[in-house]
Amino acid sequence: MHEECGVFGIFNKEEGSLDVAKLTYFALYALQHRGQESAGIAVSDGEKLLIYKDLGLVSEVFDEEKLKTLQGNCAIGHVRYSTAGANIWENSQPLLKNYNGGTFSLAHNGNLVNQTELKEKLKEKGIQNYSSTDSEIICNLIKATPEENIEKNIEIVAAQLKGAFSLVIMTEDKLIGLKDPFGFHPLALGKLGDSYVFASETCAFNLIGAEFIREIEPGEMVVIDKEGIKSTKILPNKRKALCIFEFVYFARPDSDIYGENIALSRQKMGRKLAQEYPVQADIVVPVPDSGISAAIGYAAQSGIPYEEGLIKNRYVGRTFIQPEQLIRDFGVKIKLSPIKEIIKGKRVILIDDSIVRGTTSRKIVDLVRNAEAREVHVRISSPPIYFPCFYGIDTPSKKDLWAANHNLEETRKWLGADSLGYISVEGLCSVFDKIPADNFCLACFNGKYPI
Repeated sequence: MHEECGVFGIFNKEEGSLDVAKLTYFALYALQHRGQESAGIAVSDGEKLLIYKDLGLVSEVFDEEKLKTLQGNCAIGHVRYSTAGANIWENSQPLLKNYNGGTFSLAHNGNLVNQTELKEKLKEKGIQNYSSTDSEIICNLIKATPEENIEKNIEIVAAQLKGAFSLVIMTEDKLIGLKDPFGFHPLALGKLGDSYVFASETCAFNLIGAEFIREIEPGEMVVIDKEGIKSTKILPNKRKALCIFEFVYFARPDSDIYGENIALSRQKMGRKLAQEYPVQADIVVPVPDSGISAAIGYAAQSGIPYEEGLIKNRYVGRTFIQPEQLIRDFGVKIKLSPIKEIIKGKRVILIDDSIVRGTTSRKIVDLVRNAEAREVHVRISSPPIYFPCFYGIDTPSKKDLWAANHNLEETRKWLGADSLGYISVEGLCSVFDKIPADNFCLACFNGKYPI
């Protein structure tokens, strides 16, 4: 199990004209869905770097007084959720390290697959890792590289990394954005007045009033300083492999990735699902929040009325990113409440984005049954997940993936549903107008890992 995170960076050319720490705070607030266990901000005033981070939500970690201490013209930020047993302060980001040319801070979204090899390299150089994150491995490689020029240093280190990494790195006088050669996870470039910004998702730009420019391309490094902005292709890429789960589940509905809006993409998934798995029913009910857009699409395509039959307590974090199974099970009970008056006596089509371990889905079907639905037909807007992810999404080992160990009929019976249908891989890929199917990573569905 590995982590999915959110990163942000801003470089302001005119010192003092923007409160970069406060803007970073609001950007992280917009990215909170990508990680709810720790948050941090690092700033540079052109001479020194200062960092503050802690466990908790963005609103819990920071207040006005803490933000006032973070003065500078450049900042980076990070939100994170952890794997089981790894939710400790040492693993929170951004990280702060020295290198031969000065000091730098780094925030990382993704996961490396050659950690063991890289740790051995560092061990030979007498460098120890104090956290359990691969982000610290990247930092220590930069620290161990003799190159004083940070751009050349990063280029040398990036060539050694295998896996998924969307990075923002800040020195005393530069802000750098970098993406792995496959482009597993998004990293966007934007502009706020004369300032440039990076963010995992464009929803962060929407909140702070920044203008979207473009996505950072796979293998590209973008460097921003007082001289301006420059782009260098530092890593060759044979193919793109954007994680399709960014569209299915992770990204916020108001974000755009490579010109595709998340909400509209999910609506099209719902339409395709209705075409592939139609059923006679009275109402279409989403599992909020990530099932809402797909349910709207399913209802529109099928002509069956859309109803909000489940109400979400929005002060409870998403069960998928809680690290403990006990919390995950308890979370379902306090998170969703059925509206019996809407569901009772109805044939219900229940729309959700995915079935991972299956326990949450079963409990939701039970909720709808207990609200006296006459029938419950489950429809899933992603294909069955047969394989674990090694590139930064929190899916368990294959033995814990329900679809990898049970066929469709076994799953239907275990859920307690009258019928079950998943969108096909081909159907899912067909909903995108601007991203070809071979530009996605589909490894969790088909086992064809790009690395």
